[in-house]
Amino acid sequence: MRRGRSKSPIAFVVVIVSVSCFFVLILSILRLPDVSFSNGSRTSINFNKISKFTENSDSLGKFGEMMIEMLPHDLSFTIFVPSETAFERDLRLRVNDSLAGEKANDTYAILTRVLSFTVVSWKILSESVSYTEEITCDSLSGLKLHVSKDADKMLVVNRVRSTGVNMRKGDMVIHVMDGVIMEAEFEQSVRSGDGDEDED
Repeated sequence: MRRGRSKSPIAFVVVIVSVSCFFVLILSILRLPDVSFSNGSRTSINFNKISKFTENSDSLGKFGEMMIEMLPHDLSFTIFVPSETAFERDLRLRVNDSLAGEKANDTYAILTRVLSFTVVSWKILSESVSYTEEITCDSLSGLKLHVSKDADKMLVVNRVRSTGVNMRKGDMVIHVMDGVIMEAEFEQSVRSGDGDEDED
């Protein structure tokens, strides 16, 4: 009988550590004030309903929806969610395969880690980013994010361009990205994992 759970204990530990760190960070930002935008005025936007993108959009895939569901909807966050294409291209995650059986735990661990790189604890709307200045902020994991806007009004974060901006759910602002924002060490581990998968 084949035992296919060699990665499961590692995935379980990664999930537990990631979730613990995430909740500590959530608790630490609960008292942060809402942030004013570029002209010093506060935004007054209705976040009660899920809204569609206000500019050209790429839809959220299953993995993006899973990431969003991991966050409380009543807190002010911005999340830079990889598009469905980016999940498949950059992380080799496919809905029909990566959520099946014992792969689901590893996939959940990867999504949790990506979430920590792509969430900031305040709202960043595309209109609050000027064409001439870059916003620098820290993600929940501490990764530095450099946010700018290109001529097509799309956001660019750490050289990854958005394909859709300004989607809202609860008190969150969601931007869909044509790539996965991640730190170099995690990216290297993902790439080395791809080699292991190819050998099977």
